[in-house]
Amino acid sequence: MLIQDWMTSEVVSVTPDTSLLKIGKLMRDNSLRRVAVVDSENRVVGIISDRDVRDASPSKATTLDMYEMHYLLAELKAKNIMTAKPITVKPSESVERAAMLMLDHKIGGLPVVDDDNRLVGILSDQDVFKTLVNITGVREGGIQVGFEIVNEPGAMKPVFDMLREHGARVLSILSANNQAGTRQMFLRLRNMEAQPEAALKQALAAYVNLLYWQDSDPA
Repeated sequence: MLIQDWMTSEVVSVTPDTSLLKIGKLMRDNSLRRVAVVDSENRVVGIISDRDVRDASPSKATTLDMYEMHYLLAELKAKNIMTAKPITVKPSESVERAAMLMLDHKIGGLPVVDDDNRLVGILSDQDVFKTLVNITGVREGGIQVGFEIVNEPGAMKPVFDMLREHGARVLSILSANNQAGTRQMFLRLRNMEAQPEAALKQALAAYVNLLYWQDSDPA
């Protein structure tokens, strides 16, 4: 899954000299959790999150009057509160790699840039969630199957043969390696008639370590 297919392309950005007052309004008006900071050539120089804005804003317990607060918010600029030189990704990179970067660095979004570091989009954790929902087919309901199988070449062929023999239609397949020399497989199948579903479940359980078998309704 490529970032270019899931990123938000219509990006709201600010310049280093944009005031905190304007940044806060932009984020509220557009329901944004982060904005990229770009220079005059649209190259990314920083990023600002809603938390950065909150941390830089006067506390409700402040002794400043309204005029002093307004002056402070107008004087503070993006360059004063932004995270400079943020981690960026390219449109041609995978969503999985972006998700790994976001997880490892504990951030909720990444600017997407071209080869000249010009802003072309934003990939947020919400975009990653959308990707996960799409690739798993969860909105279509169906049958969720999880099992462990030996991690060897050709081990899945009998499983695919069983699926075909029982008329099962696959919506998605995911897998993960285990250190114990096995692989966990997660299938989502279209709903089946009760008899062939029961026969398939019995056949699979005789060949693999069946972790779960769940029927679910479409979202």
